[in-house]
Amino acid sequence: MKKTVLIKTTVFCLLSVFFTHSSIWATDLCQSVGNFKSVKTIGDGKSYELRAENAIVEITPYTPGMINIHFSKDTIRDRFSYAVVGKPLNEVNFNLKEEKDRLVFTSDSLKLIVRKNPLRFSFFTLNDVLINGDDEGFGTSWIGDQVSTYKKMLPGERFLGLGEKTGNLDRRGNGYENWNTDAFGYGTGTDPIYASIPFYIGVHDQISYGIFFDNSYKSHFNFGASQDRFSSFTAESGEMNYYFIYHSSIAKIIEDYTYLTGRIQMPALWSVGYQQCRYSYYPQEEVVSIAQTFRDKKIPCDVIYLDIHYMDQYKLFTWNPVHFTQPQKMLADLKKLNFHTTIIVDPGIKIEKGYAAYEDGLKNDIFVKYPDGTNYSGQVWPGWCNFADLTSEKGRRWWGNQFKGYIGDGIDGFWNDMNEIATWGQKLPQLMNFDYDGHPSTTMRARNVYGMQMARATYEGAKNLMGGRRPFVLTRAGFAGMQRYTAIWTGDNSSYDDHMLLGVRLVNSLGLSGVANAGYDIGGFMGNSSPQLFARWMSVAAFTPFMRGHSMINSRSCEPWAYGEEVEEISRNYIQLRYKLMPYLYSSFYESAQTGMPVARSLAINYTFDGNIYNGDYQNEFLCGHGILVCPTSTTRDLAKFYLPEGNWYDIYNDKAYSGKQELILSNPVNRLNVFTKGSSIITMQSPVQNAAEKPFDTLYVHVYNGTEKNSFVYYEDDGNTLLTKAVDFTDEQFHLTLSGKRLSSQKPKENQTVSSLLSNSSSTE
Repeated sequence: MKKTVLIKTTVFCLLSVFFTHSSIWATDLCQSVGNFKSVKTIGDGKSYELRAENAIVEITPYTPGMINIHFSKDTIRDRFSYAVVGKPLNEVNFNLKEEKDRLVFTSDSLKLIVRKNPLRFSFFTLNDVLINGDDEGFGTSWIGDQVSTYKKMLPGERFLGLGEKTGNLDRRGNGYENWNTDAFGYGTGTDPIYASIPFYIGVHDQISYGIFFDNSYKSHFNFGASQDRFSSFTAESGEMNYYFIYHSSIAKIIEDYTYLTGRIQMPALWSVGYQQCRYSYYPQEEVVSIAQTFRDKKIPCDVIYLDIHYMDQYKLFTWNPVHFTQPQKMLADLKKLNFHTTIIVDPGIKIEKGYAAYEDGLKNDIFVKYPDGTNYSGQVWPGWCNFADLTSEKGRRWWGNQFKGYIGDGIDGFWNDMNEIATWGQKLPQLMNFDYDGHPSTTMRARNVYGMQMARATYEGAKNLMGGRRPFVLTRAGFAGMQRYTAIWTGDNSSYDDHMLLGVRLVNSLGLSGVANAGYDIGGFMGNSSPQLFARWMSVAAFTPFMRGHSMINSRSCEPWAYGEEVEEISRNYIQLRYKLMPYLYSSFYESAQTGMPVARSLAINYTFDGNIYNGDYQNEFLCGHGILVCPTSTTRDLAKFYLPEGNWYDIYNDKAYSGKQELILSNPVNRLNVFTKGSSIITMQSPVQNAAEKPFDTLYVHVYNGTEKNSFVYYEDDGNTLLTKAVDFTDEQFHLTLSGKRLSSQKPKENQTVSSLLSNSSSTE
């Protein structure tokens, strides 16, 4: 009897285990959205809710060319976004026609066709040409908490952007991960690195589109890596929430994307100038000496940086009492030399009794916590630290107020570093709690946005304390939408040619992804640059949005004079050229603030369907603004190949004319970067200055290059320092320069005047 009972019990346990394991295995299988069930209008009547067997989907038009598709398994809970600030436009027409086997949504720019069984989404032009569509077998699906959308990959389709990603301009054949990482010494193929922007642009058959995946969990993008069937985007948790953007040009796609996620504020004019950094300049006498040397050598410069050694034992919001005994005097001396000072700011607050920032942070209860309510502590430069929860309004307000002392001392710029969050060991616990602005989350959701929120807190705090002046903020880590608060640099790069060229592609990719103000450490942060490499890097960087020389401790110094007289002269010439181009560069930033168009522009923006621009020899070429073509090359070649896209082009130095759509082999001397201007370009310049505070002559030089295209350029200037609000008194100047035939006209609001009538037949006219 006992034996029978024991046998029955054993069988029951085995069956229990079997069914339990079957249930677990089932959740690991791919679950699709299933078949269509119903559709109805929601909200203002322009949005729609679709129900399927295993999902609910909301469809919302934002602009005529941008539609939001938002999936959830049951109820859509996750509507909060740090990235999205744009609202659906009221005037968008968006109509539904239901048919037997499909739903047809139509806007003024595109059609969204939803197949009912199973539910699949495809986007078409108004004349029924496929733009992008779900993979017929997969569509959107879940594996446990992981959610993915699979898109049909079309023949010849290219993929661009995705922000700060290494690799080639065309990302087809590769996969990428978004997980902000302290990537010290990263290689030319390392992924991920510091920032995450889950936005890419697809290109095929004279058609371009963009997809922004608004999910801050760790995400994965596959553009045909290890398979040739689909492109896909995946998040390890959260909801499938993406924005589909279609326009006739990549420029318009970027415009819609930056309408959605925001655009840059006009930078302080001085921050567009050359900036000098070193890990580290100290004591304070050396800092002033470096600045004075720039002035003595007549090398233009506007900014000098202080790295971690300016602090007392690396503690934030302090000054080193040995090396910086009179910081206010040092800053005043730098101001007399027309230098602005930017300081490094890391997120860790040292755990130390009596340390003001730590005690105040405890008092205000602003630190990130474990689930049991204790403050998380991790080791960085000061030792064991707590970290402010900058995903909370309370934490950001506290952080911003801490800058009062620095700003009172005379600091104008703040360099946010180590904000991935980086800690020794590089294993940030996943279970930490973050406020996420009232949407409690863990590290898994908050990590990718922490750097952006640190930049936001720094920008907003400095802005509130600077009395109407524009703060400068630089960040290492970020997320989609970071451009509203900060510039970004590409982190701890290395001193070799391939890394110089990688930096160009990283900046161009960031520009494709809405981040208009970006740059890299000239000469390489790690290692020892050769004189030839430093000279070439300096010449290329003269045309990037953010221009900074920087190198690490125990490596070769990176001041322009550190490589001998020849390199010093080359550096001086190219930095001076940048300052002469300041009216053009500043106007290009104004365009970025208005439309999102980057300052450094991948040729994919203007020459999307010219296959030559994706060639490995030419993919590093870019436009600075609308009309200057920059051709970076390795320093190892005496001769180098270049490609001139469609149009007519002029050598920027001697006005020699070239026709476009051709490859060139030209000499590649270290003192002469190959740079061209496009026919019909309008380039505004000023007389030489040593810094942004120095006033140029009162003549604006307008160089107009002969061409066949009608062209226009918006020239913009203001005082370069104050916030452009009605509450602040400022002066600004704006006029449109329009080239038609050989006549250039200038038009201001309610005013029209001729700047120059007949132009010369070949190159440029002032």
